[in-house]
Amino acid sequence: MKQYLLIDIGGTFIKYSLADEQARKISGGKVPTPLTNMDDLLAAIEGFAAPLQGQFVGCAISMPGRIDTRNGIAHTGGMLSAFMWEQPFAAQVEARLGVPVTIANDGKCAAAAEGWTGALAGVENGLVLVLGTGIGGGIILNGKMFNGGMNHGVELGHAYLVDGGEPCTCGNHGCMEAYCAASALARDGQRAMKKHPESLIAARAGGSPENVDAKLVIDCAKEGDETAKAVFDQYIDSLSSACASIYNLLDPEVIAIGGGVCGAGEFLFAPLREKTTGKCFYKTHGKLVPAELGNDAGMIGAAMLHKDAQ
Repeated sequence: MKQYLLIDIGGTFIKYSLADEQARKISGGKVPTPLTNMDDLLAAIEGFAAPLQGQFVGCAISMPGRIDTRNGIAHTGGMLSAFMWEQPFAAQVEARLGVPVTIANDGKCAAAAEGWTGALAGVENGLVLVLGTGIGGGIILNGKMFNGGMNHGVELGHAYLVDGGEPCTCGNHGCMEAYCAASALARDGQRAMKKHPESLIAARAGGSPENVDAKLVIDCAKEGDETAKAVFDQYIDSLSSACASIYNLLDPEVIAIGGGVCGAGEFLFAPLREKTTGKCFYKTHGKLVPAELGNDAGMIGAAMLHKDAQ
């Protein structure tokens, strides 16, 4: 049985897994993502791969950015774009690991995985949004992965949501990512905590903004903290605007949302569906559901795309 090293590079952590040909996990872990330079990133990958050497015959990487999977080129790198710019990244990793390496956009990987065995299985036209440190997204049109008319892929997270709004990691202002990523919820929670030191957010964070993440905001909102509820309501309002725009543009059968914020369950999805419907042109739009494959979606999709490339 052949085994593969699957890697999902996120803005906070790199997750990795030794898996079989069906992308079933055998072992794995995660390490912090170096955002400093290419050498540090390659060293981190080589570090966790070293104990597994000889156990895998190929490596599949899910990563942010505008990715040319066919030629192994990362034209941009999302959160890594300070140094991941027009880089032959697949070849660079290949030189360290000594096995064939493929790279693919994380949103495309998530959509491919959900279309295989997850929330988009059997769906002809659907879409995945992964809300993490940034936003990954992938679209399936007419039963096939849509990679754009110019083969650049899709950057749903960098669609404009608010003209001249919050700064985004891409250098623009007002992108969907700047309002709908989990990091945006954390940012707004930190700001609210400073304005309302009497809030439950402040108490739970020990008065330290760096302790405020998306989960803390959601937990405090669930417990009825007015400050946290206001932040979370505004987050849902932004996310519903993004979802309504997608429905109005593409009319998908399903939008599946993944990422840590989905741990909130119906506390997120019930008001999100209601607000989204109120903003849609057609009130009988497609389903809005949680993605089903969780944190493994990127790696599963990367494995599928790796097999297709061989």
